[in-house]
Amino acid sequence: MLKDVAWRAMSGYDGAAVFAIARQVHPGFFEAEAVLAEKFTLYRNGCYVLDVGEKPAGYVLSHPWRLGDLPALDTLLGALPADADTFYIHDLALLPLTRGIGAAGHIVAALTKHAMAMGFPTMSLVAVNNSLAFWTRQGFMVETRPELAEKLGGYGSEARYMVKRLV
Repeated sequence: MLKDVAWRAMSGYDGAAVFAIARQVHPGFFEAEAVLAEKFTLYRNGCYVLDVGEKPAGYVLSHPWRLGDLPALDTLLGALPADADTFYIHDLALLPLTRGIGAAGHIVAALTKHAMAMGFPTMSLVAVNNSLAFWTRQGFMVETRPELAEKLGGYGSEARYMVKRLV
């Protein structure tokens, strides 16, 4: 049983911890610290840190995007699209000590409420690291989009583009 486990809004001071967690959880999907930090800069309302005993042990980065598209891995966005029509979960990373306690499901539920409140009809993401079953349980379904093949390739051969319909 873990004590003092809570999601909180990410702050500007969390960059180094987020980068360290990303390196540990996603060693095959390197993204520069500046790329991760930009997600926070562009859309703070979609960025949270999971603290265990006041120490970061996970994070989520999410933001508005376009349905049927996805940001290339390790690439600066520059800006969020003015015509965003989906809420995109870029990354949900948890250190092993936090897995199995429901933390991921809690933040996905909170992000779903946020997306609905903002009027997005869908949420989208790329499932990696054998997470397909988790995302399916959260209401996401695989969508085959041949036009995404090149970008998906950067996420590995098991990567799947997934969408959750909210309306």
